Amino acid sequence: MSCGHYEQTVENALHDVDGASDARADREAETATVEGDPDTTELVEAIEDAGYTAHA
Repeated sequence: MSCGHYEQTVENALHDVDGASDARADREAETATVEGDPDTTELVEAIEDAGYTAHA
């Protein structure tokens, strides 16, 4: 998570998940917060597909 565009990349990936109405990523805290009612598995897969490691 050291690259400068991490937050934007992860937020874009999470916004594409059905049911996610908003997403915020924090590179320093290594966390992401999603609003809405998305499927957790799909969120993890979206982050992994973007090239990062994720867990719920």
